[in-house]
Amino acid sequence: MHKTLIVTNDFPPRPGGIQAFVHNMAVRQPAGSIVVYASTWRDGTEVAAFDAEQPFPVIRDRTKVMVPTPRVTRRAAEILRAEGCDSVWFGAAAPLGLMAPALRRAGAGRLLGMTHGHEAAWAQLPVARQLLRRIGEGTDVLTYLGEYTRSRIAAAVGPGPAGRMAQLPPGVDERTFHPDSGGAAVRERLGLADRPVVVCVSRLVPRKGQDTLIEAMPQILADVPDAVLLIVGGGPYRADLEKLVDARGVRSAVRFTGSVPWEELPAHYGAGDVFAMPCRTRRGGLDVEGLGIVYLEASATGLPVVAGDSGGAPDAVLEGETGYVVPGGTPAAAAERIVRLLKDEELRRRMGEAGRRWVDRSWRWDLLAGRLTSLLAG
Repeated sequence: MHKTLIVTNDFPPRPGGIQAFVHNMAVRQPAGSIVVYASTWRDGTEVAAFDAEQPFPVIRDRTKVMVPTPRVTRRAAEILRAEGCDSVWFGAAAPLGLMAPALRRAGAGRLLGMTHGHEAAWAQLPVARQLLRRIGEGTDVLTYLGEYTRSRIAAAVGPGPAGRMAQLPPGVDERTFHPDSGGAAVRERLGLADRPVVVCVSRLVPRKGQDTLIEAMPQILADVPDAVLLIVGGGPYRADLEKLVDARGVRSAVRFTGSVPWEELPAHYGAGDVFAMPCRTRRGGLDVEGLGIVYLEASATGLPVVAGDSGGAPDAVLEGETGYVVPGGTPAAAAERIVRLLKDEELRRRMGEAGRRWVDRSWRWDLLAGRLTSLLAG
């Protein structure tokens, strides 16, 4: 059996999309085939309790953020040899993939680097671009989320590594995200049982577009007077969003839940009639959506989606079939699509069912984890 060492900064219990991606892939690999070398995070008791529950060894570095220093590289090589690993999987290729040549010399026969949105941003910066090229040359395969990230990373790494790239997006647990996930109870608890609900589940940061939805609410309310925007999640942008709600006079039509425990997220998706997150690209392309797994989780829950056009977000929507893509940062365009969906129950049903079928066909974790198993085996 092949045995793989995962070298990663992105691993639970540290929260985040990449962390969940790596962990969900890891737990679905064959028993006995995984060892994890990860940075630590916060309270040691919480980390130790999490690690003890995993079906594979988790070895923590003493630092909260690992970088490819000589010490970290030596430690990774020691673990590789001690655990009998013959392959290496970098949870995020940049920057830890710079260790690839040293780990090959230590005995790794196969090296894989996962790329996400931030590698696409690296590809636009001269110094980072050179480092990304080195990572591409040192690994056997770089995975990519979708066509947006592939095209940018491929241009940076050169034709050789680009030819070895393989698509590997995160998946969706269709048994967790489904139409009967408990949305009615959430609506009842929040006093929204009889109101049309537009739900947005995401971290509160400018790129995600919650402000665009708030700006769109006056136009939405003109056509659907009892509509409400349910903003699920926490983050540093909340204070600004709260001020915008008051400035636009839509306080009675916007609800903030704050951060929600992971196990309650499916029910909060299910509380919506339409899912919307009109994300936009910022900072000259350095702040961009890599994919947008929330659209697929919403589709699995049976909701039509309205996505922004940032980065790879359109890859998570079948335009006109599972939802719509609108220009990021355009309240009028978002409002038009949302109103169309809120006023057409049959259209919502049709798109929600199409989204559910698409997730089942192409985005299930077991399908994608099997693809990773094959890539690691070479």
